[in-house]
Amino acid sequence: MKLNELRNRPGSTHPRKVLGRGIGSGLGKTSGRGVKGQKARTGVAIKGFEGGQMPLYRRMPKRGFTSIGRKDYVPVNLGRIQAAVDAGRLDAKNQITIESLVEAGIVRNVRDGMRLLGDGEVTAKLTIVAVYASESARAAVEKAGGTVTMTRPEAVAEDKKVRKLPKRADANPKAKKGDKSARAKKSAASGKAEKPAKAKAAAKPAKAKK
Repeated sequence: MKLNELRNRPGSTHPRKVLGRGIGSGLGKTSGRGVKGQKARTGVAIKGFEGGQMPLYRRMPKRGFTSIGRKDYVPVNLGRIQAAVDAGRLDAKNQITIESLVEAGIVRNVRDGMRLLGDGEVTAKLTIVAVYASESARAAVEKAGGTVTMTRPEAVAEDKKVRKLPKRADANPKAKKGDKSARAKKSAASGKAEKPAKAKAAAKPAKAKK
């Protein structure tokens, strides 16, 4: 075979369409685009426009939201860690963290920490430090003689709950009229008796009548 005998495979190339050469050519006038104006131009896409009515993407209701303060944890199953230990990529004697997993090439990024999950079996005695660990993962590691340390356990979520402040003693609507107010009780506890209202009135000088 010579260079001048080389040909493309049949059907691999197509003849170029001759556009805009009269109505009789079959691809004249609008050149196969069907319309004139904006839609006939390249680089124009009127996405979602429905002739002026409310488009579908605005008619559909919204569900849920995405928090801007969300955390992106790396899920790691116990089976992957055990496989890495068996392959010699991780040392079971050392502490296993998200950084050590990245160095061993088990995960790509550190992100916001490791989320330990219990899929797989563990036979080695491991010391794992994770942001969160499921109950099944902790039970499997402890059963093999290892330990799991969580840097953000479930107790942190309990501390973030809104706690109700105790009500003031003088703000109780069911208190009797004869009961002392909170201010009177406080002054009595400090040893200072509250001055009676009559004594305060007598202390003020009376205005002279005209």
